[in-house]
Amino acid sequence: MDTVGLVMVALFILVITRIWRIFLVVFWRPYVLTKHFQSQGVRGPKYKLLYGCLEEIKELKKAARQHILDTNSNDITCRVLPHYHHWFSKYGDTVLYWFGTQPRITITDPELAKQILSNKFGFYIKPQTRPSFRKLIGEGLLIAEGAEWVRHRRVLNPAFSMDKLKIMIKEMAGCAVSMLDEWNKQCQSSPDDQHTAKIEMSKMFQELTADIISHTAFGSSFREGREVFETQHELQKCCAAANSDIFIPGTQYLPTPMNRRIWKLDKKLTNLLKEIVENRLAKAKAGYGDDLLGLMVESAVSTTKVEGKGSPILSMFDIIEDCKLFFFAGHETTSNLLTWICFLLSMHKDWQERVREEVLKECGTGIPDADMLSKLKLVNMVLLECLRIYCPAIMLMRKTSEDMKLGKLMIPKDTCVTIPVVKIHRSKEYWGEDANEFNPWRFAEGVSKAAKHPNALLAFAIGPRACIGQNFAMLEAKTALALILQRFSLSLAPEYKHAPIDFLTLNPQYGMPIIVKSL
Repeated sequence: MDTVGLVMVALFILVITRIWRIFLVVFWRPYVLTKHFQSQGVRGPKYKLLYGCLEEIKELKKAARQHILDTNSNDITCRVLPHYHHWFSKYGDTVLYWFGTQPRITITDPELAKQILSNKFGFYIKPQTRPSFRKLIGEGLLIAEGAEWVRHRRVLNPAFSMDKLKIMIKEMAGCAVSMLDEWNKQCQSSPDDQHTAKIEMSKMFQELTADIISHTAFGSSFREGREVFETQHELQKCCAAANSDIFIPGTQYLPTPMNRRIWKLDKKLTNLLKEIVENRLAKAKAGYGDDLLGLMVESAVSTTKVEGKGSPILSMFDIIEDCKLFFFAGHETTSNLLTWICFLLSMHKDWQERVREEVLKECGTGIPDADMLSKLKLVNMVLLECLRIYCPAIMLMRKTSEDMKLGKLMIPKDTCVTIPVVKIHRSKEYWGEDANEFNPWRFAEGVSKAAKHPNALLAFAIGPRACIGQNFAMLEAKTALALILQRFSLSLAPEYKHAPIDFLTLNPQYGMPIIVKSL
């Protein structure tokens, strides 16, 4: 056989192999897995060719976003995860559904969630994320697996120790005071002499937490970091738009308008962060600084010296990718927490007064320090209850790296396991009959005793992949909330529409207008 003949045979085999692979993924696997789970009593919506259940998900989400909830209702599952809400009522708490050709099984038992999230042997890994999402949060700590994740976590852990974080409280407070001074000016200039002002809390807290992460992470002002936040916000819009469609591998390289937009934003974001990191490295002789970036660079260098290796453990690429995560998660999640806590305290004036009394007792009217913040038990309870009801991340997801037995279920390899946090946080089985009500007293004896299962609160996840920045977020929120309550009372504006929405994190769809009154 001549060369041309061999090439033709090779191409024929390649084409047949590809066709067979497509047949297995698109037709055979959905059929086999559906039968497999049905034999275990697990049902779900019917798989549709290529799209799976995406059309139904889109329709349910579109309808849900037209619906405004009662302001007194904290039962938001029907709006933020309407497809889950619909399927749970139809098929039970364990559901098999298809995101395109990807099988997903829901788990709502905290004990099973603990087994998944606490596994240290790589049996439940992070599923592959969309390229657009990786551009937003980087290819570092959040999505790394195995030895790669260990490498990042080992270097970053010291930067998030409580001793390191406590020195940032002064910076956090300084940023918050600047914001509150502006509120006070608006109150003093109110035309009705009531010393009130209407503040759009969602926008305001995004700016505050961006200012804080700029100061504490990069030693810069919000103005200097504004381009980073604006660029990430545009990328966030691209990610949210892409999340509702199936992803076909390879399409991220096509010059579509959306892809060109993502490429442009990613290049801009990377260059902005590269310049910030290089400026810090250029000042090495004067020390790297005690902010998060300085601690990260210092940790990387010191770890290298200890291990005696010739190249840094974290490369420039690694540091930039982790900075993407810190910039986004460091301000997005805490801004949402503060937004929803102001909503809850506006709705529950008794708790607003109770918490204010504690703040004035422990902190007076001055700037709180770490010791004062540690004594704010009621503030901590209120924040935890807010994280339970309005958790920034409403769902967690893992993928089986091999066939697994989870409880009574046999789950095949490469099946995504979803943990709807918003559902578990409202389970009356674990949280009691008042699961949909705001009741911070449930955390009076700590997180482990707040529910019938010690791991029923999954706001920061649990296990080795728990959020590395949870202590930072709680300190930041405590500091800002204490300073707010020292100076202002909070009331919900009449025009507020209760419409939580999943925009990668939990946001108020129509904003959060709050009336603040100077005290």
